[in-house]
Amino acid sequence: MVELKTDASIDAMYEAGQVVASALTAVRKAAGVGVSLLELDEVARDVLRAAGATSPFLGYRPSFASTPFPAVICASVNDAIVHGIPDGYRLRDGDLVSIDCGAQLDGWAGDSAISFIVGTPRPADVTLVETAERALASALEAAVVGNRIGDIAHAIGTVCRGAGYGIMEDFGGHGIGRTMHEDPGVPNEGRPGRGMPLRHGMCLAIEPMLIAGGTDAYHVAPDGWTLRTNDGTRAAHVEHTVAVTENGPRVLTARRTA
Repeated sequence: MVELKTDASIDAMYEAGQVVASALTAVRKAAGVGVSLLELDEVARDVLRAAGATSPFLGYRPSFASTPFPAVICASVNDAIVHGIPDGYRLRDGDLVSIDCGAQLDGWAGDSAISFIVGTPRPADVTLVETAERALASALEAAVVGNRIGDIAHAIGTVCRGAGYGIMEDFGGHGIGRTMHEDPGVPNEGRPGRGMPLRHGMCLAIEPMLIAGGTDAYHVAPDGWTLRTNDGTRAAHVEHTVAVTENGPRVLTARRTA
C-alpha cells in the first residue's frame, strides 16, 4: 500500500533528508587515504546525534540478512556494490567508495547515497561515477505526476545500458516515508509507460547501482550483507529521496554545494 504524503509531511521529510545530506557531506570530507571505514561511520553517527536523529540502518534486519546491520552507513569499496559493512579497512589511493546513509527524524525517514574516488582517480572510475549520477538525474526528471514507475526505471536503464554497464536485476529503489522501505518498489530497469502511476505526495528513494564490467551478476559476501560483483570489476551507487509533486520533483536529500 502506497501512502501519499501531505505537503506538511513532505516538508518534514525534507528535514530528515537534510540530516542525511549533511552526514554524507561530512563523510565525504573526512574520507582520505588512511582513514578507516569505521571512522567514517563515526563521522555519520556524530551528525545524526547532533541533529537529534536516529539511524534506520542500525539494527535493520531484512529477511535476507542473517544478522542485524551494525552501522549507520553502508560503506562499499571497489567491487562492493551496496550494503558494505564498515570495518577497519583503511582507504587507499584510488579506491572507489560508495556511502549510503539514512536518518529518522520526528517520525520521518530520509535515504541517500554517494560514490566518490579517494586520492588519484582512474579515468574509468570517473566515468562510472559520472554515469551513475547522470542516470539518477534522468530518473529524477522522470519523477513527475502523470508518469509511471516504469518511466523512472526506463530512464535509469537507458543511461546505464547505453554506457555498457551492468545493473542488478533484483535490487533497486523503494518508497519511503514513515519508514525507510515502503511501497512501491522502483526497479533500475523497465519499460516506459508501465507500472504504478505517479501521484502528488508519492515519495521515492531512487538508487541506480552500476557494475563496470557490464555483467549483472553479483554474489553475497561471507558477512551476509555486502553484495560484490562476480567479475571483480568496480561498482557505483548513488541515491536521492524525491517527492513527486504537482510542481515537479522535489529532491529531499539534495546536498548544499556551498
